[in-house]
Amino acid sequence: MRVAGRRWTVEETFQSGKCLAGLDEHQVRGWTSWHRWVTLAMLAHAFLTVVRADEHARHPRGRTS
Repeated sequence: MRVAGRRWTVEETFQSGKCLAGLDEHQVRGWTSWHRWVTLAMLAHAFLTVVRADEHARHPRGRTS
């Protein structure tokens, strides 16, 4: 029974991860479409990281203006 309960948790986590990554909304069954989707997601992540770093450099935490 414990194993069945863990499997259910894993399935819910997997489904949640697919939803958060947007993999449930697009055709990503083939290598080419998956590669394009992951590349786009990684570029978006890199962009947001640079924007956050720039914002942090302009307004460091703990400093009041």
